[in-house]
Amino acid sequence: MDQSGVGGARRSRREVGQLGEDLAADFLDGLGWVVLVRNWRCRYGELDLIAAEGPDLVVVEVKTRSGALFGDVAEAVTPAKYQRMRRLAGIWLSEQDVRWPVIRFDVVAVQLNWGGLPSVSHLRGVF
Repeated sequence: MDQSGVGGARRSRREVGQLGEDLAADFLDGLGWVVLVRNWRCRYGELDLIAAEGPDLVVVEVKTRSGALFGDVAEAVTPAKYQRMRRLAGIWLSEQDVRWPVIRFDVVAVQLNWGGLPSVSHLRGVF
C-alpha cells in the first residue's frame, strides 16, 4: 500500500486511518447525519463511528486506502469483523438511555488520492 503523502512525506498506517475517519465523519455530516461517537473503545475492540441518521442509529466501519483500491470494499469487512461489530454495538447500546427504532451497519470507504481529492463511497446496510 502506498502511504506517501503530499510532498512525498510518508504517513503511518494510523495517520492514514485517522485521515480516513475524519473524511468519513465530514462526509456523513454533509449528509445531515449527527456523528455521536468516534473511535468508541472497550476491552473487546473498537467501533469507528456511531451516527444518527434521523431516528436511526448507524454503526459505521471506515475503510481507508491510500493506494490502488483492491477488490470490493464490502469484502474488506469479513463475517468475523461483522460479528465483532454487532457485539460491540450491543455493549455500546447497553450503556445508553436512548432506544433506537432501527440499527444499521454501513461501510464508508475512503480512497486517498495524494495527488488530488479523496473519494468517498458509502455502502448502506451491508450486513
